[in-house]
Amino acid sequence: MEFSLFVHMERLTPDQPHDQLNEEFIALCKMADDAGMRAVWTGEHHGMEFTIAPNPLMSLVNVAHHTKNVRLGTGTIIAPFWHPIKLAGEAASADLLTGGRIELGIARGAYSYEYERLRPGMDAWEAGQRMREITPLLRKLWVGDCAHEGEFFQFPATTSAPKPVQPDGPPIWIAARDPNSHEFGVHNGFNIQVTPLWMGMEEITTLMGRFNDACTSYDGPRPKIMLLHHTYVGADEADVAVAAKELSRFYCYFGAWFQNKRPVSQGLIAPLSEDEMNANAMMSPENMARDLTIGTADQVIDQIKAYEDLGYDEYSFWIDSGMSFERKRASLARFIDDVMPAFQ
Repeated sequence: MEFSLFVHMERLTPDQPHDQLNEEFIALCKMADDAGMRAVWTGEHHGMEFTIAPNPLMSLVNVAHHTKNVRLGTGTIIAPFWHPIKLAGEAASADLLTGGRIELGIARGAYSYEYERLRPGMDAWEAGQRMREITPLLRKLWVGDCAHEGEFFQFPATTSAPKPVQPDGPPIWIAARDPNSHEFGVHNGFNIQVTPLWMGMEEITTLMGRFNDACTSYDGPRPKIMLLHHTYVGADEADVAVAAKELSRFYCYFGAWFQNKRPVSQGLIAPLSEDEMNANAMMSPENMARDLTIGTADQVIDQIKAYEDLGYDEYSFWIDSGMSFERKRASLARFIDDVMPAFQ
């Protein structure tokens, strides 16, 4: 089992300076690098202080200047917001600037809030079709002289400039949930990223089953699969209970952004009341404690060993949570010091 960190800047109130949030983001990335984690992942989002990440490649190039060895992954590029030539060139440029450390996680996107602003009228189906057209073109553009006539893109022979440092280009990962997405990724030789979000072991098992089914129907080499899950390593049971409440709040806000029904001002969604959050039984602290990877170090070790037994190759510690930087840092430190050694 390899480990990575999934992290963004997240701003909950207008009084939080962005430069301080960036310093804290870099500090967490440096912790991952110093601990020997395989990778740091950061995604793409627009117009949302909830997740601040308008260009993950730019963020990762900056992280490269503060780290030594950790791989730098987009978790994830939202494919329908990109032209394939632009994505191939910028990814190759980032690979050059980071000395060949870039990995590309790619998804269709999830928030209709972003769709209606960056590509009005696009639905999730079209977004998925755009991702399926764009992603296989990247390797062809890195090889060079790729011409294309597709449903969404048409262009004459084109070559990525610059070329990536990595001989075959950055490894590509597909964010997959349904069986067709797993099959698309595996059959194209891409690695797979999955997240059960707030759902627990049953979903984690189902996602691995879909990956295994896709591998069974494919004659090529088996790609890697990464599990991304919210994680908190508590100092004791009381600390874990606090984390469950904080993650309940996070997922209440996640759901509000996903539903895209509440007003948004200056990138901040209208606050949820305590009554609204308490009424959200699906996201209750009790469910978070049951279904997320949170607990004392020994409890988290047991949970991750169960994921390893299912066949997951990489576990990504999703640290976004609305918690203070101090609580995030303390949890990550306990993960590094008390959890990771159990897998070495």
